[in-house]
Amino acid sequence: AGVLLALLLVLVLVVSLLSNLLVLLCFVYSTEIRRQVAGVFLVNLSFCNLLLTVLNMPFTLLGILRNQQPLGGCVCKAVGFLETFLTSNTMLSMAALSIDKWIAVVFPLSYTSKMRYKDAVILMGYSWLHSLTFPLVSLFYSWVDYNSVYASCTLHLKEETERRRFTVFTIVFHSTSFMLSLVILCFTYLKVLKVARFHCKRIDIITMQTLVLLVDIHPSVKQRCLNEQKRRRQRATKKISIFIGSFVICFGPYIITRLIELIPFVTINYYWGIISKCLTYSKAASDPFVYSLLRQQYKKVLINIVNRMLKRDLYPSSGYNSSLDTENDYCLHRTN
Repeated sequence: AGVLLALLLVLVLVVSLLSNLLVLLCFVYSTEIRRQVAGVFLVNLSFCNLLLTVLNMPFTLLGILRNQQPLGGCVCKAVGFLETFLTSNTMLSMAALSIDKWIAVVFPLSYTSKMRYKDAVILMGYSWLHSLTFPLVSLFYSWVDYNSVYASCTLHLKEETERRRFTVFTIVFHSTSFMLSLVILCFTYLKVLKVARFHCKRIDIITMQTLVLLVDIHPSVKQRCLNEQKRRRQRATKKISIFIGSFVICFGPYIITRLIELIPFVTINYYWGIISKCLTYSKAASDPFVYSLLRQQYKKVLINIVNRMLKRDLYPSSGYNSSLDTENDYCLHRTN
């Protein structure tokens, strides 16, 4: 079981490292991506995930293989500090991305005035300040140490006399990071889904009216139109489910486990602790695909990079504007 968990973590580490590097490479290479406000949130998310991959995952892997603390006390505290900071920062970055998409879809005409580069920097500044507060407090009270249940340097209570204070700190920390981000994700994406369904319904009405008027239309063409109509209705729901579902599935088990272990008589199973930890790391591997690499614009940038590396002739880049990418994703309008 330990070997399988170690192999799983190695796989997550490799995928996370490569995918987040690709996102940052696209950001550096593409002027169009850098001009987008959402690019600020995406590069911050990928940067935090990359640091988590390089600085935290290898030490957790060593902890699993050795079944003991792999680092010295000072290094372990530094790694635990970074883990608390980076995990909280990634959650708040996802919440900021959802706010950006909500404004782009619900208020498309005033998007440029409501979400400017300055506003994005302010949001990221708050995210960093918020994320730094809790690890600094935990470091001050010496609540950062090696936790054998999770085979990693993280928040850990050593003195039973401080249990009440540590319990309050843990509940407040997870409430203002995980729960706050989840509430923002649910509110914003459900608003986006409502708008998307409204526009899809309007398009469906036009489609059905057209099919009724075109009496001589071939049955196969009519069937394709109906199938596209069905896919259009499902597309927005599927994407919203991925955004919220991946957040809950990856972070939820670990957060719930950390809250349950605050009960004095509860003991967390070692393998479950490692699995829940690996799930949180898997979010760093999935984020680049969920938010960036599967989008058409990033695919085109990657193709351009590959063509340039192979010294092929580059095809002209299209005038695709992803500042309204969310609207394309949720049936507000289609460019292709």
